[in-house]
Amino acid sequence: MDLGLKDRVYVVTGASRGLGNASARALVADGAKVVVSSRDEKAIALAADELGPGAVGVAADNADPAAAERLIDAARTHFGRFDGILVSVGGPAPGSAADTTDEQWRAAFDAVFLGAVRMARTAAASLGEGGVIGFVLSGSVHEPIPGLTVSNGLRPGLAGFAKSLANEVGPRGIRVVGVLPGRIDTDRVRELDALSGDAAAARAGSESRIPMRRYGTPEEFGATTVFLLSPAASYVTGVMVPIDGGARHGF
Repeated sequence: MDLGLKDRVYVVTGASRGLGNASARALVADGAKVVVSSRDEKAIALAADELGPGAVGVAADNADPAAAERLIDAARTHFGRFDGILVSVGGPAPGSAADTTDEQWRAAFDAVFLGAVRMARTAAASLGEGGVIGFVLSGSVHEPIPGLTVSNGLRPGLAGFAKSLANEVGPRGIRVVGVLPGRIDTDRVRELDALSGDAAAARAGSESRIPMRRYGTPEEFGATTVFLLSPAASYVTGVMVPIDGGARHGF
C-alpha cells in the first residue's frame, strides 16, 4: 500500500531515541523527509546521520518558546515544504502525588504540556490543506498508570486540547491525531520496569495483563503512527489511537 509519503516533510520532536526515533525511521523508510529534534545536540546529530540524507537534526527543547518556529523554518529551508509534525517528548519523571514537588510539576508542565501545545499551535498556523498534527501521548489518557502521577495529570489534558484543535482546524483540511502507546519495548519502559527492583518480574507481570502477552516493538509503534500521519489516513482526525496490544479494556 502506498501511503503517499514520498517527499512529504515532517518535523518529529523527541526523536533522538525511543518512540519519536522509531516514528522518524518509519517516515524516512516510506519516502518522507524529516527534521528531527532533541535537547541533546550530539544525540540528535547522531540520530539524523543514522536516518540518512532524508533527515536533518536540530537541537531544540520543546519548552523553548522559539523552538517550534525554528523547526518549521528548518523543514522549509532544507526540504522546501512542511506537511506535518509529530510532537513527542520524553515522559515525566516517575513519582507519587505526595512526593512530586511544585518545581517538578512546573518543569513538566512547560516541557510536556505547554511545549506540546505551542508546537501544535505554531504548526497549525503554518500548515495548509492536507497537513497533520500528531501527538505521542500515553495510555494514561484513559487510565492512570501507577507511579506516573505527573503523566497521569498532563496527558489527558493534551488529549482534550488535541480534540479541540481538531475541531478548529478541520475546516481548513488539517488533521489532528494522537497515539497512546502501552508497553512498548523502549529504554523508557525498561527503566520503569527496573524501578520495581526486579525488572524481569515487572515485565512478566505486565505481559500477563496484555491480551497479546508481549510488549510491542518500536517498529510496530512507528508503522501505526506513520499510517496516521500519512495521506492514506486522510479522513481520520480527532482520535486517540491505542497502540497497546489490547491492554485497554474499554472501547
